[in-house]
Amino acid sequence: MSWTPGSGAWLGAICTSRALAASWFVAYSAVLPLTQLAWGLSGREAGLIQSGFHLGYLCSLFIVGFLTDHFGAKRAWLATGVFAWASPFIFVYFADGFWSAFWLHALTGLCQGGSYTPVLALINDHVVRERRARAMGFLIAASSAGYAVCLGVAGLALKVADWRGALTAVALMPLLSWFLGLAAMRGTANRVHPRPAGESMLAAIPAVLRNRNGMLSVWAYTFHNWELLGLWAWLPAFLTAAVMASGAAAGEAAALALSLSALTYVANIGGSIVGGTMADRWGRTQAILLWSCVSLVLSFSIGWLIALPIGVLVVLACLYNFAGIADSATHSTVLAESVPPHYLGVAYAVRSVIGFGAGVVSPVAFGWALDLFGGGRSTADPFAWGIAWATLGLGGLLGPMATWKLRRALRR
Repeated sequence: MSWTPGSGAWLGAICTSRALAASWFVAYSAVLPLTQLAWGLSGREAGLIQSGFHLGYLCSLFIVGFLTDHFGAKRAWLATGVFAWASPFIFVYFADGFWSAFWLHALTGLCQGGSYTPVLALINDHVVRERRARAMGFLIAASSAGYAVCLGVAGLALKVADWRGALTAVALMPLLSWFLGLAAMRGTANRVHPRPAGESMLAAIPAVLRNRNGMLSVWAYTFHNWELLGLWAWLPAFLTAAVMASGAAAGEAAALALSLSALTYVANIGGSIVGGTMADRWGRTQAILLWSCVSLVLSFSIGWLIALPIGVLVVLACLYNFAGIADSATHSTVLAESVPPHYLGVAYAVRSVIGFGAGVVSPVAFGWALDLFGGGRSTADPFAWGIAWATLGLGGLLGPMATWKLRRALRR
């Protein structure tokens, strides 16, 4: 079976593959409350383990960006997929404390970048501009679907197994992703965009850094990532604390919180599609500004509201996820439209170092604030959680500023 490149079926196949691959990205967050108790981790240490994944992931994206430009998106995607499905099993069976979990989770992150940058390049190569932001929106939505599936599968598995059993179930999904990717690419040619004669691959880095519009897009994405990756890292623990405050035991609270968190990732699916569609119809920067401001309001408010009924809190978390993800696809589209195609992979690589670097720091900053202001492993103190969530908003404030400058530059 093969699909015509750029067709709806082709896009559906690679989005499904992306969903399965992305399931591992929130796997640790799914069991964070349980590993935190089992290993006696502080909030800072728990955040560092998640940051280790982001650190590995940003390194992976940087490397894969060059591989994509040099070998082509198709080859880069399929070759790196082998490492993407093998590494989660190493974490599951050998992580046994803070340091082993930190380094092994960093390893899994180092192996995951091939499921993202090459696929963005494939969409940019094969989908027409008028539908490109929406197509990238579907890809981001697929990632969110993978996060939701991960939390749902982990939540169900925790009813009959420990955290290792839950992660084993999740680890099977990147393997399925790789097989689907092989099938999806059968009818797609590997495309390598030629560089100007005499230009080395490394010359693309200063070219990206000199591209004003491209770098404004990178900075806007960076502060967007600070907020979004911090949200994803800590939302399950936040909801677990809220459920435990009502008297539930730790294991029961964690399982329920995972199911509730999965609902919020379903909201991500709608946010990605709506945000990409709005960007195609009404403009790239307009869509980014709208949703980034909505997300900021929730960053500064949701932590203080932890004592609300859990149903109301989940609705707010759904809106937070919807708004936080709604501009993701548009950021990727804007960068793709701001640089020449022969160094698009390098542009994404530069963005990954800066943007996901913020994602490495923000979960740690969140956990540090939670420890400092009196929160911790199971408390539901509104002051501690309010300050912790506000750390995401403080970083996220700079994103709309960069987007506003980009908007003015594009109008000239």
